[in-house]
Amino acid sequence: MTAVALHAVVPVPGMEYLVLAPLAAHAGARGWAVPAGCAVSDTGPLDQDTGLRAGWARIREAAGAGRINGIVVPAFAHIVYRWNDWTTQQSWRLKRGLFVISTDPTDVAMGLEPQE
Repeated sequence: MTAVALHAVVPVPGMEYLVLAPLAAHAGARGWAVPAGCAVSDTGPLDQDTGLRAGWARIREAAGAGRINGIVVPAFAHIVYRWNDWTTQQSWRLKRGLFVISTDPTDVAMGLEPQE
């Protein structure tokens, strides 16, 4: 079974469910599981350094432990906002064989698709 983490950056505390619920629905519609503790959000601006994001650190831990195969985000900017930061995160992700899916249909597809 494909296991995914859900991640979003939410500017206003307390509004996480508004973003995470559609991500969970997207994953569920594909039959993907979301392991406990892998639906996470960070509060703050999109351009915040990923090193300061506790939620992103939890995703990295789940990936390192082999608990997830991919990541579902509302848009790729929720992973990183600046291009230079993207290449670092992309390299980390590809080394672990993780795919990333954006639920925003205007985002460009990036990376590997899950093997089903």
